[in-house]
Amino acid sequence: MKRTEYCGLLRPEHIGTQQICSGWVLTKRDMGGIIFIDLRDREGVLQVVVDEGKVSADEFSLIERLRLQSVVSIKGTVRERDEETINLKIATGTIELAADKIELISQADSLPYSIDDGSKVREELRLKYRFLDIRRPELYNNLKFRYKVQKAASDYLDNNGFLYVETPMLTKSTPEGARDYLVPSRVNPGTFYALPQSPQIFKQLLMVGGVDKYYQVARCFRDEDLRADRQPEFTQVDMEMSFVEQEDILNHLEKMFKYIYKETTGKEIHYDFPRLTWQEAMDVYGSDKPDIRFELPIVDVTDIAKKCSFSVFKKVAQSGGYVRAICVTGQADFTRSTIENLTEKAMGYGAKGMAWIAYKQNGEIYSILTKYFTEDEMKELLDAVKAKPGDFILFCADKLDVVRRTLGGLRLDLGDMLGLRRKNDYKFLFVIDFPQFEYSEAENRYVATHHPFTMPYPEDLQYLTTDPGRVRAQAYDVVLNGIELGSGSIRIHDRRVQEKMFEALGFDKKTIDERFGFMVNAFRYGTPPHGGFAFGLDRFVMLMVGADSLRDIIAFPKIKDASCPLTGAPDFVDKAQLDVLGLTEAVQAEENSALSEQKKEKEITIDVENIANLACLYLTDEDKISYAEDMNSIIAFADTITRVDTSNIKAKEHLIPISNVFHDDEVIIHNVERDELLAASPTKTDGYITVPRVVEN
Repeated sequence: MKRTEYCGLLRPEHIGTQQICSGWVLTKRDMGGIIFIDLRDREGVLQVVVDEGKVSADEFSLIERLRLQSVVSIKGTVRERDEETINLKIATGTIELAADKIELISQADSLPYSIDDGSKVREELRLKYRFLDIRRPELYNNLKFRYKVQKAASDYLDNNGFLYVETPMLTKSTPEGARDYLVPSRVNPGTFYALPQSPQIFKQLLMVGGVDKYYQVARCFRDEDLRADRQPEFTQVDMEMSFVEQEDILNHLEKMFKYIYKETTGKEIHYDFPRLTWQEAMDVYGSDKPDIRFELPIVDVTDIAKKCSFSVFKKVAQSGGYVRAICVTGQADFTRSTIENLTEKAMGYGAKGMAWIAYKQNGEIYSILTKYFTEDEMKELLDAVKAKPGDFILFCADKLDVVRRTLGGLRLDLGDMLGLRRKNDYKFLFVIDFPQFEYSEAENRYVATHHPFTMPYPEDLQYLTTDPGRVRAQAYDVVLNGIELGSGSIRIHDRRVQEKMFEALGFDKKTIDERFGFMVNAFRYGTPPHGGFAFGLDRFVMLMVGADSLRDIIAFPKIKDASCPLTGAPDFVDKAQLDVLGLTEAVQAEENSALSEQKKEKEITIDVENIANLACLYLTDEDKISYAEDMNSIIAFADTITRVDTSNIKAKEHLIPISNVFHDDEVIIHNVERDELLAASPTKTDGYITVPRVVEN
C-alpha cells in the first residue's frame, strides 16, 4: 500500500496512528540530523519529520539528496507538533508525521520554473508544462470547483426528471453560427464530418422522438478567434423540454442556478431573477448583457435636446439620432484629467466627443452647455436625469447604435473606476424578447440573432418575410454580472414555420434540403412544442472563482492561435495518413502556396541606401548588405510579436514580470572644503571655478 490517507486530510484525531502518506516534496529544510519536509498531495500539505536516528542511513541520505517535486511515500506515526512549530494557516498545522520508512518513487529533474511562483511566470511557459502548473493549489482548486458546479447541475436535472443522452461528435456541417471544425472521411473520400458547435439539432430530434426532458454535459467546438472568455473547444450544460412555454423554462433555470450556487458556495440567493426585455436592456444599460450590480441608468433626453440651441444636440435630435445621458451620483468634482480620460474612452467607443455637466454642491452648474440651454431647459434636463447638487452628468449624441455602445461602455468604465462592480456580489437576470434577426452588412442579408430554430412570437409571424427587423424571438439569455452565461429559446415545431424561417434567412429550397432536409422531414411526423437552454460551464466557473481567463479553469487549454503549447497541436501528419484520406495533393498545394508566400516575404526589398541618405550616413556596399539582413530580421521578429497571446494581459502590464536587478543607490555625502575644490580646479578666477560659456547673449 502506497497510501493510507491523503496528506491534507490528517487531523489531531489521527495522533498516535501509523499512516502512509505519498505525494510531492514541496519544501525541504535540513536542520542537521533532522530534515523537515512539506509533503503535498491534492488535499493539502503535511509536515514530515525525518530524524537521522529513526530511519536507516540510506533513507536519510536519500532525503538529503532529494530534489523538490520528487514523489515519495513515507510511513510514520502522526504526532502533535511542538508549540513553536504550529502553523494555523494550514489544516494540518498542529500535527506532523514522524518518518519510520521512506520510499523514493520518482526523482524529479531540475524544474523549468518554481511552481510556487507559478502565477508570476509567463503563461505560455506554464501551459507548456501544464502538468506542473496543475500542482499549484489555486489551479487544482479551480478544477475541483468546476467539477462541483458540473455535479450540482447534473444533480438538479437528474432530480427533476431529465434524462442524460449523448449526441454525436461527428455530424453534418450546417450554415449559420461560427466556422466548423471539419474531419475528413476515409470511407467516403472528399466528404467531411463537422465537430458539433452545439447539440442543437439532435436535442430537438430527441424531443420529436418523445424523450421529453433531455440534458447533457456536452463538448462543443467552434473555429473562431480566441479571447479570455473563449476557447475553440468548450463545455456546456445542455437541456431541452417538451410541452413547455418560455416561463416554464425560466422557472427551471432560476431554480437550477440557485441550487448550483448553494451547493458550491454554501450560500443562498434570496432574490427573484429580474427579467428585462432586450429593448429595455439596450436602452437603460446600453448592453444586452447588463451588469446590474450597480445603478447608473442611461436616460433618453432627445426631446429636450431638440429645443436647445446647442447645434450638436439639436442636429442629431432633428435628424433621427438620439441624445442620452448618465448621471453619476456625487461626482461633480471629477478632475479635469478624469473628464479627459472619459472623453477619450467615449471616442474609443465611436462617439465624436462627450458633453458633460458638473452640478456643484452649491447649486452652480459648470458646463459649456449653460450657453445653449435656457434656465427652464436646463432645469428640465437635470430633472429628467434625476440630478442633484454634487452630481456629474455626461452625454452622448449620435446614431442609436453609437449612443448605446458609448454609454454602455462608459457605464462599465465608471463602475470599475468607482469600485461599484464588486467581485463577490453575484447578480443574475434574464434578458428576454430578443430580435429574431440582425442585419449583417458583410453578408448583405438578415441572419438569425440566436439560431434559425427559434420560434418567433405568434403575432410577429406575419412579418417573417416582409419586415424581418420587426420580428421578436421567444429567446432568452441568463446574464451574470455583465457576462452572458448562456442562451435558449422556444423552438420552432411547425414545419411550415421552419421553412418560412429558412426563406427569411435567404436559403433556397435546394440549400434547405441539402443542409436541413433530415430535420424538416422529422417535423412531418408529429413534433411537440419544445424549448431549451445551454450555459457555458467554463464561463460560469470562471466568474464564480474570480478568474480572469478560461485558461485558469480548464485543465489543458489552448492559447490565442488555438494551439496547445504542451502537445504542439495542431501539427503535421505523415504522408501515409494523408494518402489514406485522399488529401495529399490538396495539402501539397497548400504547402506550395505557403512556401510561395514565405518566398515573397523574404523577397521584400529594403531600400537601405535611401534610409542611409535620410539618416545622413555613408555606407559601403558591404554595410548595405549587412544592414539589409539585420532589418529583415527585425521585421521577421516583429511579425512573431503579433502572434503572442496577450488576451490575459491587462493594459499597461508587461508580458513578463519586471523585477529590479540593480542595487539600491547608496548616497554618500562628502564634505569638501572650498579651498580644496579651488585647488583641484583646472582654471579659476577671483576665487571661483571657471566654466565654458554655453549660452550666448
